[in-house]
Amino acid sequence: MVLHILRCIGVAELGRVARAAGMPESDAESELIDLAVEGFVTRTPGEFGGWGLTERGRAEDARRTAAELDAAGARPAITAAFERFLVLNPELLDLCTAWQMRGAGVNDHTDPGYDQRILTRVADLDDRAGAVLATLTSALPRFGRYRVRLGEALDRVRAGELQHLADSMESYHTVWFQLHEDLLATLGIPR
Repeated sequence: MVLHILRCIGVAELGRVARAAGMPESDAESELIDLAVEGFVTRTPGEFGGWGLTERGRAEDARRTAAELDAAGARPAITAAFERFLVLNPELLDLCTAWQMRGAGVNDHTDPGYDQRILTRVADLDDRAGAVLATLTSALPRFGRYRVRLGEALDRVRAGELQHLADSMESYHTVWFQLHEDLLATLGIPR
């Protein structure tokens, strides 16, 4: 799980890996250390450092992911869900742009009516994405974590933490991007 999460989120500090996996930091750290011993991940220190995949780790994740997909017989369901996801993807990108920009300038979020109209549309998209995620989760249970993470991000936006729609590492848009990356990796589609 942790190896695949790193494949989808990129280089990340321990807390972010643990949150994405839905596990305690101590468990995530233990898995990361085991993966490092195997040569699948490495840790880069510093402000912009974190845990990341090695080339060997990327290859191992591709092998494990393909085996998981084949063992579950889930390729048709994942492929169909991915096609439905691709219909929603441009809509989410447009909504995130509308959230960040207004007219020719930056959206300063001083017009609650404008922001509410965007959030209403995001909530509608989220409902439709829920059906896609239900299909994905039925086929491969690990996709269930995205429903939780997207819901948490949207709840935080509704609670006034506006950066959680498109401007943080835990934002709806960031989790959506990771889901997109996961679908590509699961189906073996290069970006």
